Amino acid sequence: MPAFVDTVAVDRLWCTTKVHYNPDVQTLRDFFRKTGLLVSFLIAAGIATWAQQATPAPQAPAPAASGARILLLPRKIVTGERATLAVLDMNGRLTPGVTVVFSNGDKFTTNATGRAMFVAPLNIGTISGWIQGRSARVSSTILSLNELPANVLEVGAAPRAASVSDRFELAGHGFCGDADGNRVTIAGVSALVLASSPAYLVVLPPIDMDPGPKQVQVICGQKTSLLFTVVFVNLELEANSAPLAPGEHRTITVHVHGSTAKINLEARNLAEDVAELQGGATVRATSTGGAENVAKFELVGKKRGSFVISIRLLAPLGAPRI
Repeated sequence: MPAFVDTVAVDRLWCTTKVHYNPDVQTLRDFFRKTGLLVSFLIAAGIATWAQQATPAPQAPAPAASGARILLLPRKIVTGERATLAVLDMNGRLTPGVTVVFSNGDKFTTNATGRAMFVAPLNIGTISGWIQGRSARVSSTILSLNELPANVLEVGAAPRAASVSDRFELAGHGFCGDADGNRVTIAGVSALVLASSPAYLVVLPPIDMDPGPKQVQVICGQKTSLLFTVVFVNLELEANSAPLAPGEHRTITVHVHGSTAKINLEARNLAEDVAELQGGATVRATSTGGAENVAKFELVGKKRGSFVISIRLLAPLGAPRI
């Protein structure tokens, strides 16, 4: 999976969201609605979406290249074939003007859409990339063109479950290396392809999508995949908004909407000086399943202040459900 550092601050609790930059958005309210900032929770007076709090504002500028934090690189690329990478800032916005360095010495700069197209090296093996000036690296496997069937598009691996507001990945063959050359639809609605190669896609679901099982399809040129099903879920966070006191125990409850199956979740403590997340800085839990599908994480206060916890869905790739 790509490096996960993509949370959005919302007072005391953070929740995973995905945003892409659209320079045509005219107001802050439209920016949140059109770019996919769907599941931010403001824990100050109950739970409310950030978009509902927003008021009209001047057109949002493009994110500064200095704020780039997340490199999305397809986990599989194909020797001599085109591929597309993407760079996000810590708020999940596609970020233009960012230089990405590869371990073979190649450098690419993201364009106005926050993405960059490149040609995979000719030698098979492994290559890593990183945002210039930052240490975190993302690796990709370079495949031989002979390993992939020609002129056939097939999704060989997909998640069983995905978040309505988080990116997900697809593996297979026959995809377009140019991200915009692919058309991925979820329940007939186009999603955004963030990064791509002939063997791998990173996809952001369409905005305002209801949770539940949805049929997904991938198209590249004249090639079309079979329909397959992914269950999309909405994660609703519940917590006491009172300041956390030293020694105080606090429970964070995650309500899973859209599936009665047990869902694997990961919580990360982003303010370890304020609170201790029981089990370590990163803790995994499985929801209960059933009609009341919930998972719980426990905190213990270390000093008075605002705790910051990020929650994400864990969904390994497997054979797609047709």
